[in-house]
Amino acid sequence: MNVRRPIVTGQFYSGDFEKLEEEIKETFLSKFGPGDLPIKKRDKKIFGIISPHAGYKFSGPCQAWSYKEIAESRMPETYVILGPNHTGLGSNFSMYYEANWETPFGIVKVDDLLGRSLLKKCRFLQNDVMAHLHEHSIEVQLPFLQYVNKDSLKDLKFLPISISNFSIENCKKLAEAIVESNKNINIIVSSDFTHYGENYKYTPFTYNKKENLYELDNEAMDFIKNLDSEGFFNFVEKKKTTICGVGPIIVAIEACKLLGAKKARLLHYYTSGDVTDDYNNAVGYGGLVFE
Repeated sequence: MNVRRPIVTGQFYSGDFEKLEEEIKETFLSKFGPGDLPIKKRDKKIFGIISPHAGYKFSGPCQAWSYKEIAESRMPETYVILGPNHTGLGSNFSMYYEANWETPFGIVKVDDLLGRSLLKKCRFLQNDVMAHLHEHSIEVQLPFLQYVNKDSLKDLKFLPISISNFSIENCKKLAEAIVESNKNINIIVSSDFTHYGENYKYTPFTYNKKENLYELDNEAMDFIKNLDSEGFFNFVEKKKTTICGVGPIIVAIEACKLLGAKKARLLHYYTSGDVTDDYNNAVGYGGLVFE
């Protein structure tokens, strides 16, 4: 099988095995992280997580909160990783199952059988390399996924799905197809929350920026916690928020509900402004778990 090489090593995370391992370890121990390393209990049942996708020095500690849940839960047969398409290349709903993915930790196998199954069920879904060639949102999840599954790497499989333009109807159809595959699946959503500031062309408020950004994202996350995908979508449309993974989040809510989730729980939230002390241009990072 072909191999998709990493494209953001040295930018978002280290390209060196040992340095990357230390970098991820530090995200767990960071003041913004959970404060301790995962305990490999493997006795919890979760259905999925939401995890941000900025450079690890910014959003890594928030990712650590989400991946601690994966580390301490039962390992599924396959992880479906849903990410936004920032580049605009490729089709609106794009898998890429004809290549395994490489990180500094090694190769992660793609579940091509699941991909082929979904392709038959969803006409709008394409197997399209273009959406994944230059996109970072799914790639930056893989080193964390490998780190928390380091004892079971030979069994680790995932399916990448990139989403750009979408309808709620198609998101629900994809969620149904994922669940109807009858595989033991966990959903991973790669998404940041609100991007605020002139750099992002989004300034709905110009005072109390930190407080207002927290309030805006917490309102959005309340819909996610209640597994209300339509309420979440309507809120995003009303507020014109710049949450990049709206489509992936809707798919995850619907899929996790069908898998048996009763709620999503907020693990941790902070912003890049809390890291840099610059709230003029800041991005919200939220870690959530579906359970």
